[in-house]
Amino acid sequence: MSHSTCLSLKDSNSFPIPGLAADILHMRVKEGSKIRNLLRFATARMQEEGEERKGALLRQVIFTGSGRGVTKTITCVEILKRKVGGLHQVSKLYYKTASDVWESPQTGASSVSMQRTIPSICILLSKDPLDPQEPGYQPPETPGVTNEDAKRQRVLLGSIK
Repeated sequence: MSHSTCLSLKDSNSFPIPGLAADILHMRVKEGSKIRNLLRFATARMQEEGEERKGALLRQVIFTGSGRGVTKTITCVEILKRKVGGLHQVSKLYYKTASDVWESPQTGASSVSMQRTIPSICILLSKDPLDPQEPGYQPPETPGVTNEDAKRQRVLLGSIK
């Protein structure tokens, strides 16, 4: 039997994050993608401060990955946030539908089809502020202060009052 997989989305250019610009930089991360190549390209584009690209500055980038590419997607985002700094983030988890079809080499035999869901992630990084009420929002990290340290500081300051 031969096997083929077909991924389908309602719209291949749709993202689970509302209000994105039409010309946003989309970084598709796959299992075999090289992190250094993805980051070299995305970092260069995000650090083009003052340089115009088709009349607009690149202010946002979106990373997407599915299946085994999800962890690599997260790694790319975390490294880029440290390299560029001051980036707002919105992360969304969702599922893609994949159709697996097995076709018999015998003529006249029917094919077998199966639908499965593949976990996927979509992460928006923006130089501009994003809606903090949007589920999955993370503010920019303060240099030298981790999120855990910031939480501890807020708890300590709250107990002093």
